[in-house]
Amino acid sequence: MGKFTLGSLLSLCLILALVSCKEETGPSEAEQAEAALIAKAMEIHKRVLTLDTHADTPLRLMEPGFDLAERHDPNETGSKVDYPRMIEGDLDAIFFAAFVAQDIRDVDGNSRAKALCLQMIDSIVASTERNADLVGLALNPDDAYALEKAGKRAIYIGIENGYPIGNDPENVSLFYEKGVRYITLVHSANNDLADSATDDQGEEHGGLSDIGVEVVKRMNRLGIMVDVSHGSDSLFYDALKYSKAPIIASHSNARSVTNHPRNMSDEMLTLMAKNGGVVQLTMLADYLREAPPNPARDSAMAAFRASMKPISEMTDEEREALRKTFNEINEKYPALPATVKHVVDHIDHIVKIAGIDHVGIGCDFDGGGGIEGVFDASEVMNITIELVRRGYTEEQIAKIWGGNLIRVFKEVQAKAQEIQAAETNS
Repeated sequence: MGKFTLGSLLSLCLILALVSCKEETGPSEAEQAEAALIAKAMEIHKRVLTLDTHADTPLRLMEPGFDLAERHDPNETGSKVDYPRMIEGDLDAIFFAAFVAQDIRDVDGNSRAKALCLQMIDSIVASTERNADLVGLALNPDDAYALEKAGKRAIYIGIENGYPIGNDPENVSLFYEKGVRYITLVHSANNDLADSATDDQGEEHGGLSDIGVEVVKRMNRLGIMVDVSHGSDSLFYDALKYSKAPIIASHSNARSVTNHPRNMSDEMLTLMAKNGGVVQLTMLADYLREAPPNPARDSAMAAFRASMKPISEMTDEEREALRKTFNEINEKYPALPATVKHVVDHIDHIVKIAGIDHVGIGCDFDGGGGIEGVFDASEVMNITIELVRRGYTEEQIAKIWGGNLIRVFKEVQAKAQEIQAAETNS
């Protein structure tokens, strides 16, 4: 499906319908209904703003010679996002997250993390400048709509893991000036700001550290969205307590549907709605469906990850060997697949608990995201098709695909202006 544009897919559906009509029996009512449903979904998908809040694609930009203007085969390279495939999937806007894996928490470690993060951000900006005919750097909520109207894709910048901030909240201002509009406070291990949902040692700060609280306050003042994905439950409650603006989870799912500590409980979903925030559904299989134990695969994957060095430090040959090993593990120890139906099961549940105004999409492409039916950016329209199949209206789909996140983004910016005005008048 990835090689077709929206127009060609729609044309293909119509052609197949016409061919079927030539058969003596003609298309069945079910076939006609399915063709009509897909055609309706494709038109809706084209009309609404489609925004993906999380892609780790900047990691790819660190690879020598990687060009987002070129179409890449995900089965050969592992790449899930580039500008041609955004166009094919009619994905209008995306947040590229500059991700730095957690490492040693000392002066040297923090300095390296900051430098790498800035390098990734610079690579994003450089790519948008080189490809100004296709995309534009987006800094404010309405930029997505303006760029869509101009026939371009909107590229926003986020940071995944507050590690590059280190223990210096002043760095928040630097990242804002560089174009960062959300920061995921923590990743898979605790850092100086906050506790992770998946740190083997458990919680260290009981949620946010004192530095983390200061970072949240500075994010509020500047207009940077506070992202609680990957955070512990305590971090979530602390973020609600200390943030003066609505918060987001840029790539998290529903724990009642799939019991994973990275997902959000029903209580958390209810509180997210009261806060006015939004939970962005992600396409990582382990967060979407319960999988039976597979110790052989787990062991092989653990050994694989332990032997890895940073992608930015690998040669072309080492990256190719990495992809080959990963594919061999998947072939030898296949994981239970996740599908688009799993994605919309989570959306259904969040809508039931939190309401239609508090759910969105954050695929996590190039960071592990990619499932059957939404393997890369060229296939995101299949989410819309499944939403239409389940009876969601165009207005509801517009909220899910971008409207809810844009609303939060605007409220975060409005709160920043209010805070700054109060400081000026005090």
